[in-house]
Amino acid sequence: MNMNDSILVGLDWADQKHDICWRDIDTGETQIKVLKHTPELINEWVCDLISRYPGKRIAVCLEQTRGPVVYALMGYDAVDIYPVNPSTMSDYRKAFSPSGAKDDPGDAALMLELLELHPESLKLLKPDTEDTRLLRSFCEDRRKAVDMRTALCSSMRSRLKGYFPQALKLVSEQLFAELTCAFLMKWPSFESVAAARPSTIRRFYYAHQSRSEKCIKERLELVTSSRSLCSDTAVVNSSVIWIQMIVKQIRLLNREIQCYDRRIKELFSNHDDKFIFEKLPGAGQQLAPRLLVAFGTDRDRYEKSVEVSNYFGISPVIVRSGKQKWVHWRWHCPKFIRQSVVEFAGKSIVYSDWARIYYEEQIKRGKGHHAAVRALAYKWIRVIFYCWKQKVAYDEKTYTASLSRHGSWIADRLKKTA
Repeated sequence: MNMNDSILVGLDWADQKHDICWRDIDTGETQIKVLKHTPELINEWVCDLISRYPGKRIAVCLEQTRGPVVYALMGYDAVDIYPVNPSTMSDYRKAFSPSGAKDDPGDAALMLELLELHPESLKLLKPDTEDTRLLRSFCEDRRKAVDMRTALCSSMRSRLKGYFPQALKLVSEQLFAELTCAFLMKWPSFESVAAARPSTIRRFYYAHQSRSEKCIKERLELVTSSRSLCSDTAVVNSSVIWIQMIVKQIRLLNREIQCYDRRIKELFSNHDDKFIFEKLPGAGQQLAPRLLVAFGTDRDRYEKSVEVSNYFGISPVIVRSGKQKWVHWRWHCPKFIRQSVVEFAGKSIVYSDWARIYYEEQIKRGKGHHAAVRALAYKWIRVIFYCWKQKVAYDEKTYTASLSRHGSWIADRLKKTA
């Protein structure tokens, strides 16, 4: 895009108002405006620019790739959005204000300057298809729901340790499992389960698909041989109410997570790029959709696989100063995407022979587990990037044959272990 044919806009967004600074390149006219965050006022401002500068594009630079302002501006064909990383903007501001002084109108002017002087450093935001964006939202929201459930399980575990520690051995290892929820709703204290008949407890386990005779026998012996940790009724009674409140929330989250799973499966099964990711070893029903939305549908977004690794936060950062050298992982990156890629790399060790060999070699070289998995993730990104760019499905045999043609040490190791 030619910035000389555009109206350049720097926009510093906030929750209730936005500071805007824009300039007409032809005339050099610069204007500043404070815009309240309402759909009507945003529409009025954009339409005014379009009518005032007919035929020109409106290039907007702001510190967002998603959010209410971006969603509003995406609805106008004449608007091009150039997101900038907040850390980039922070460093750019410090270059001219070492004292750390900051104000919103000044930030809008700096973003306008960044757009005008360094357009090559900014990339035009090209939204993915609607189905891809919806799938991404579902995957991210599902993860948030799982994190909420994990936090509730941690709270439950902590409370049970304080008044009913035996429960942690009488229920499933997964505290969010229905067996655990049903048990704590039926017997929320040691006194209640101790008063139950062994036959009643046995029927309960059978009804919830826990039928290992050894396990049931150990649990019954634990009930008969144990005693209550806490005899303070004030502590026990309040804890019972708390635990059952947590259980109700976990059950609700379980149902909603299952609903997310159904919607994700439906969207993924109908997506045009499904064939690229569904056969990745270890991806499964959860990670395959997350990898798909991580890469997106815009094939022009990345030219090389290293750009993907940098954006995903997988490639390391090397800092050199004099004789010193420091290597660390990337601090600024989309955490959910990095988590998805690293989780997939860890899973692939079990399902892919070459991935397992590569991981084991990293361990032999002295790397820890997490560093070895990240190194494997870096290699996987190169493989997936090729499949994504060329629109071909991943095939284990094809890739291992490619390793042999290129004389890779992994291929030699595969032949020895065959």
